[in-house]
Amino acid sequence: MRRHLAAVVATLAAGSALAQHAGHGPGRASSSYAGLAERSVKALSVEQIEDLRAGRGLSLALPAELNGYPGPSHVLELADRIGLTQEQRQRTEELFATMKTRAASLGEELIAAETELDRLFRDGRATSLSIAAATEKAAGIQGRLRASHLDFHLSMKTLLTDDQAQAYARARGYRRP
Repeated sequence: MRRHLAAVVATLAAGSALAQHAGHGPGRASSSYAGLAERSVKALSVEQIEDLRAGRGLSLALPAELNGYPGPSHVLELADRIGLTQEQRQRTEELFATMKTRAASLGEELIAAETELDRLFRDGRATSLSIAAATEKAAGIQGRLRASHLDFHLSMKTLLTDDQAQAYARARGYRRP
């Protein structure tokens, strides 16, 4: 029961994060689903699918990013401003490439899981049991995807000096100069 409840909570959190990424967050008209029925995967927009396939973050690592644990992508964007050494830049590029590969793989898994959930309803096979299993699977993948992004922020933090981390936070607008 606890596992099922955790899966439901994770799915709701994931759906909320993905929905906000797609512009359908709180405060938006929830009845504006016109056109969504044409999606290949009803729960994911074309942009979300592209982001998942490309290994992009989808704001899944915000707890790390906003608490002083920079992500490899943004560190590379700000490499000159924060004074990365050549060795740090090389290691960050390696981290970023590995992160994208892992995230893209998990993104494909999540797309497949959401596609299967969609099929349950499209084919009239949805039952309480099949929905629970499908959402638990999708939530587990979503959790692994988020953990992966967060882990890379953790790894990135260890490569930067305190001064570089502070310069990063200022450059991103998180802290005033």
